[in-house]
Amino acid sequence: MDALSRTLERRTVAAYAAGSLATGGFATLPGLVLVYFLTDTLGVAALAAGAIVTVVKVWDVLIDPIIGARSDQSLARTGSRRRYMVWGAISLPILFAVTFAAPASLGPLASGAWVLVAFLLTATAFSLFQVAYVALPAELVKRYDERTRLLTWRVVVLAVAILLFGAGGPALRALPDDQGSGYLLMGAVAGVLIGVGMFVASRVAPTDIPRASVRATASLAQNYSGGIDALRRSRAFRSLLATFMLQGLATGLMLAGAQFVATWVLRSELAVTLLFVALIAPAVLLAPAWGRLARRIGKERAFVLASTGFTVAALLLLGLLWEPGPWVYAPIALAGAAYAGMQALPLAMLPDVISDDARRHGSGHAGVIGGLWTAGETAGMGFGAILLTVVLAATGYAESTADMVVDQPATAITGIVVAFSIVPAALVALSLLTLRSYPLRRADIDGELETVEPHESAR
Repeated sequence: MDALSRTLERRTVAAYAAGSLATGGFATLPGLVLVYFLTDTLGVAALAAGAIVTVVKVWDVLIDPIIGARSDQSLARTGSRRRYMVWGAISLPILFAVTFAAPASLGPLASGAWVLVAFLLTATAFSLFQVAYVALPAELVKRYDERTRLLTWRVVVLAVAILLFGAGGPALRALPDDQGSGYLLMGAVAGVLIGVGMFVASRVAPTDIPRASVRATASLAQNYSGGIDALRRSRAFRSLLATFMLQGLATGLMLAGAQFVATWVLRSELAVTLLFVALIAPAVLLAPAWGRLARRIGKERAFVLASTGFTVAALLLLGLLWEPGPWVYAPIALAGAAYAGMQALPLAMLPDVISDDARRHGSGHAGVIGGLWTAGETAGMGFGAILLTVVLAATGYAESTADMVVDQPATAITGIVVAFSIVPAALVALSLLTLRSYPLRRADIDGELETVEPHESAR
């Protein structure tokens, strides 16, 4: 399909959206259970568990710009980004299962090292897919509102994936009699589903894009310099990336804290399933509504409204300190409704940033920008889990193995609630300040196309 087309084919929208089965699964399940797996099954101390996640996320941040630059070069040579996406789809399922196969009998040190190596390789495989996946919308369609449509349905699938993995993962884990087998079953099934989503989405990658003039990147320094240049020259990219990273930190913190809230505040490990249903059901229903609102008032204004709603919902959760109970599902549902907009709208704005940069500075940099975006997204979500481990350690959280029973001190329970409410609310409120400098509007995108398309038609 010509990227200058005004409308997208439904099969293109559907195939691209299928990739969110992968992104939702990979972002949700490790964020939800990995720290808990390390601290409460393998007996790894909270700070050590945080260190493991930190190493992997730092690795992600380091390699994503390199993968982005290599993706641009692959596009220049072959006219497609598909190769990298397929490599990720093939390798991730096995590596994901291996991550959750670490036996507790090895002891905390050896089993922690197992998880570190396996999860690092898994994250690398995912980056091969995700960096190219993020760059695709700018190459699939040019229109401001059509990009909103494409990314809105991606977020609908993302919300379903979060529900599927967030609720289904713990349910699978509970099926066997012992936790070790449960985590392995969960990792194997989830890995296959993630791989399928990656492979389906790779099929939509165009294979006939005009080969751009991308300079051969001979060194790692040149890979990174391309990303730094993109940040330096594009105020729109700086603003949007900073906003998305802060919000990723907030949602990553809440995601990692959900299991702890269910276990130690609501006193039911299975309550995590209800938390995810309350969060994601409104997101699935209202993601298209955010798309319609964006077409009326603009993506930027709709994004502000979504972020404000999420901030209010997170603040309400502080009430868990005094009265834990079923009422919590109401503010969680409000957060879910806002979360749909917080995902769909910035993702729909990113292709606008890429096309604006191409118009001003030349094409061939979408992979670099996508690599930095993926690194920022990974850092935000990943460091949310790390921030949780810091709060847990500071408030006296007691780690355990699967066969141990512990009681948490009151300070640890307070830390869990604060990390689930006030801190995320403050981070999203701060993100509204960085969003204020975002400059692009509908006229900046579609106005430029009005001068391009007549020339294309004449040719």
